[in-house]
Amino acid sequence: MIKTVVFDMDGILFDTERLVGEVWKQIAIEQELKDIEKVLMDCIGRSYEDTRVVFQYYYGKSFGFECFRKQARELFFNSIKERGIPIKKGVRELLAYLKGNGYKIGLASSSKKVDILSHLKEAGIAEYFQVIVSGDRVKHSKPNPEIYQLACKELGVIPSEAFCIEDSLNGVRAGSSAGLKVIMVPDLVEPTGEILELVHKKFDSLLEVKSYLEEYIEKL
Repeated sequence: MIKTVVFDMDGILFDTERLVGEVWKQIAIEQELKDIEKVLMDCIGRSYEDTRVVFQYYYGKSFGFECFRKQARELFFNSIKERGIPIKKGVRELLAYLKGNGYKIGLASSSKKVDILSHLKEAGIAEYFQVIVSGDRVKHSKPNPEIYQLACKELGVIPSEAFCIEDSLNGVRAGSSAGLKVIMVPDLVEPTGEILELVHKKFDSLLEVKSYLEEYIEKL
C-alpha cells in the first residue's frame, strides 16, 4: 500500500511556470531574443545551472544570463507581491486529504530552497511537507533521478512505494527513473508518447488526483 506522495512545485503546487513564461517573454521582447518559448519549454523542471546551459546553447556563451535572471526575478517577485502566489486548483484539498489520511508528504523541486520556502510560506502550506529537497541540494537536476532518490531516502521509503506528482517531461523522466509511480498533471506541456509510457496515471487537476487516491485506498 502506497502512503507516500512527493510533489514537484512549479506547475503543480503553483502556477509559477506560466508567470515565468510571461516574464521571460517580456524581457525577450526588450532584448530582441528569438525562440524564448522554445527555451522556456527546454528549461521547465531544470535547475539554475542547467537553465544557464540552455540559455548559452541558444544565445551563445557570452549571453548575459545573470543579468537576464536578475531582471526576471525582480519582475517575478514584484508580480507575486502585487497579486500573491498563484496556487493551482486542488492543492489545499489534496494536501489536507493526504495529511488527514496519514500520508508522508515530500517536495522535490529544481528551484532553490530559499524560493521554495518563500512560496510555501506565502501560500500557507509549508507545514504539510515533512521533507523538502531543492535543486541546490543535488548535483544533477531533473531529468536525472537524484532529487527523487534523495527525497525517498529522507522520507524513509523505497521509491517503488511512493507516488510523485509531476507536470513536466523532465520531471516525469526523473520520477520514473528513480522508480516512483508517476502521476502526471500536465501544465504548459502535453505529454509525448514516450512520456505517457512512463506515467502511472494522468489527470487534468489535483482534485482528480485526490479522487483517484480515495478510490485507490477503497480498493485495498
